[in-house]
Amino acid sequence: MSPSGPIRLGGPRQRSVLAILLLDANRVVSIDRLADELYGEEPPVTAVTQMHRQISELRALLDPDRAPGEAGAVIETRPPGYRILVPPEGLDLAVFERRAEAAGSALAAGDAATAVRLYREALGLWRGEPLADLAFEPFARPIVERLDELRLAVTEKCLDAELELGRGAELVPELEGLVSEHPLNERLRGQLMIALYRAGRQPEALEAFRVGRAALVDAFGIEPTPALKELESRVLLQDPALDAPSRPRLAPAREEHRTVLLAATDAAHLDGLVAVGRCLATLGRHELLLTQAVESEASLAGAVAATRAHRDELAAGGVTARAAAFVSRAFGPDMARLALTHDADLTVADRLGEIAADGSIPEGLALLLERSPCDVALLGGGAPLPFADGIAVVFAGSEHDWAAAELGAWLAAGSNTRLQLIGLRGRDGSDASRLLASASIAIQQVVGVDVEPVLADAEPGALVSAAGSAGVVVLGLSPRWRRDGLGESRRALLAAVPPTILVHRGARPGGLAPREQLTRFTWTIAAGG
Repeated sequence: MSPSGPIRLGGPRQRSVLAILLLDANRVVSIDRLADELYGEEPPVTAVTQMHRQISELRALLDPDRAPGEAGAVIETRPPGYRILVPPEGLDLAVFERRAEAAGSALAAGDAATAVRLYREALGLWRGEPLADLAFEPFARPIVERLDELRLAVTEKCLDAELELGRGAELVPELEGLVSEHPLNERLRGQLMIALYRAGRQPEALEAFRVGRAALVDAFGIEPTPALKELESRVLLQDPALDAPSRPRLAPAREEHRTVLLAATDAAHLDGLVAVGRCLATLGRHELLLTQAVESEASLAGAVAATRAHRDELAAGGVTARAAAFVSRAFGPDMARLALTHDADLTVADRLGEIAADGSIPEGLALLLERSPCDVALLGGGAPLPFADGIAVVFAGSEHDWAAAELGAWLAAGSNTRLQLIGLRGRDGSDASRLLASASIAIQQVVGVDVEPVLADAEPGALVSAAGSAGVVVLGLSPRWRRDGLGESRRALLAAVPPTILVHRGARPGGLAPREQLTRFTWTIAAGG
């Protein structure tokens, strides 16, 4: 950028606008999205005018010697909004991602020393908390949580590489601090156990396991993973392999297994959730965490028995699953914490029936959607869904639509059935066709299933007609669901073509997200195709 020294920005609105543009640097951010992020559900009538004014003031600060619209401007006007241009080394987050990716490649190639160096260089870019001066802005919370999660994930990989080099005692202080901050993180706890063992502190390594198990049982009624239990046994047996330089096998790699959190509030809905989980697990890439939240201790024993019975049934069919039940008076935040703790890629919850007839989403359900780090799929009722009759995804290219397309593709692959993508026809149909083609290519690459493209007019009756032949319809939420609820078309689909799965995109990158992008705050078909 052209300014050579520090820039003095105005109030939180101006800093927020700059932050949103920078988080999607070199991509167009629409005026509508800027207004939604800054003003939430009740934007003032002057919101668009205020956005234009904020952009004008930012231009004056960032590019004082250049006229608006002049070639080479830092902030470009690009319909339907603006784009801030940042060189490759101009944004710490982008540099962090590239170094972390290079470190991962070095580790995969067996060069742990180079991986550690690159990981530490990447982590050294962090100074304090991200967006600290905007912590109380509504748009910032999910972004800060995602950035914190990203930093922790890279830290875990760095520690894996250091353990692969045979290090131990020197890692203990850092790991003790991380485990204290994240007591339910089993990967960090396993790394601490190995480091303590290598430091000659076997009793403390076993105590670390005991404390971690108690924390998991107390919080969610869930036992540690088999991998962590195996590590405890190896510590007890003083397995010589623990002292040898090697990569610790504390959990399956994210590329090998993806955790699906099945979140029930009603035991009668477990069958439907389990059917979705079983369909995903058929592919061998998804492991299941089956949970039920109850409102009182009196209901806990029954919930424990029900979830374990389903777990045992799944295990008998060769499906990797764990079960838990716990008392919860804040279902959304509790399930979001569980998803974060166990690195879930998808939460499937039995909450679709809570959406009001007018399409508005109650606050309790909104908290589940907003606070979950991963995609959330909402089901209604407890009957298994007829996947074999085909799956249709209504797809217009929004972020939630991409999440719906990915889930629909995995379900189609797991049930060996057809997958339709229903695009919204424009005046000439071309834009919808390009969207469907790009989504089809991404789905074939990641999931390996073919897509049947269908074009329909963007009005409720036409969409209902197009989706009517499928057994299950998968819908992404509207980008403005907080303000506008479901909207007319989604309400019509929910009413006319059940069963339906409603999907909300989480902050974590999904399988169809651009491969080079660790963060995914927004992305377009141009970035993903």
